[in-house]
Amino acid sequence: MPTPAPLYSRPLSLWLCLALPLALIVLLLAFPPTSLDFAISHLFYSQELGFAGKHSYWLENILHERAKQAVITFAVLAALGLMLSFVYKPWTWLRLPLGYLVLAMSLCTAVVTPLKVVTGVHCPWDLSEFGGTETYSPLLGTREPTLKPGRCWPAGHSSSGFTFFALYFLLRDRRPRLAKVALVFALALGSLLSIGRIMQGAHFLSHSLWTALFDWMIALGCYHFLLYRPQRKDPKLTAREQAKTVTSLD
Repeated sequence: MPTPAPLYSRPLSLWLCLALPLALIVLLLAFPPTSLDFAISHLFYSQELGFAGKHSYWLENILHERAKQAVITFAVLAALGLMLSFVYKPWTWLRLPLGYLVLAMSLCTAVVTPLKVVTGVHCPWDLSEFGGTETYSPLLGTREPTLKPGRCWPAGHSSSGFTFFALYFLLRDRRPRLAKVALVFALALGSLLSIGRIMQGAHFLSHSLWTALFDWMIALGCYHFLLYRPQRKDPKLTAREQAKTVTSLD
């Protein structure tokens, strides 16, 4: 049985969903957490062995490659479901939700590569402080001349987890409790993938924080334009009746 779409979306706090992420973006630009980035990366680095997780089978083959393949499989299945919704009438009601999911997840992952090319930020393992040959430069700083520009900002692999923010917004109006589970899952998976890449020397912590913020904003923006249906106050309805309409979405 399909879950009927509610007449109105659940109330959306712009302060929590939009203002807070934007404030974090401003803080990261104004006060780059460089010292924290280096301190955390040094926890997993030694001059004798390099980064502790760089040659780890579990981190590289399971948490990196297999996790990425699993997310790609999920996205492909969503895309197939979207295509079937145009030819299989019982699935017509899924067209918009799946369209949102495919669009949001695609944008979350697609935005990473162009930003990496434009910014040219190096990975920790590229830097002289961690056994590499490149000189560190902050995100908004001048890049030192090099034959190999960096391709490490923002983090790409953690986007495989944070892209599931889209699943949270997809479910928040139809299945609020399940949406919260999806939100926790996205945060947990994105954080786990982030930690794995930090242990390998592929990214600093801030690289993944930026990815989480970008993915959240993309998922939120797509939700606002495709799925969000704000309640319009009807002067004919009493305050109690309007409250019941909102409560019925919980």
